[in-house]
Amino acid sequence: MLYRSSFGLSPWREMERLRREMNRLLSGHVSGIAVAPGFPSMNVWTNEDGAVVTAELPGIDHKDIDISVNNDTLTVIGCRQPEELPKDATYHRRERGCGRFSRSFQLPFQVEAGKVSAAFERGVLQITLPRAEADKPRRIAVKTT
Repeated sequence: MLYRSSFGLSPWREMERLRREMNRLLSGHVSGIAVAPGFPSMNVWTNEDGAVVTAELPGIDHKDIDISVNNDTLTVIGCRQPEELPKDATYHRRERGCGRFSRSFQLPFQVEAGKVSAAFERGVLQITLPRAEADKPRRIAVKTT
């Protein structure tokens, strides 16, 4: 027997819909696109010469960003200061976070740590990570006899 609530819907059907929605939200994917695991949002692309990492850091001063490379692991640490409000103001809505953040991830190769460079422009951090010479692919010539 199908139970109907005063709203005309089965509570079991509504629970199933809620379960599906929670699974979708917690799966780390939205419409088949992977969601970044944290702040800041980062993109990484590589080629034979190295990697480039970009990170969105709106409202953060470049002095509050610390970048380190250890072997093949990049770490970006920073802090977004809280917004200063006038004395008589209260938040109506607050979505932008503040405080310390840290993101670390492993690169697919060793990096020349002494040659890493970083630029910060219009809220976007770009880190250039040259690949270590010893880790670059070598082209082997084939000789004929």
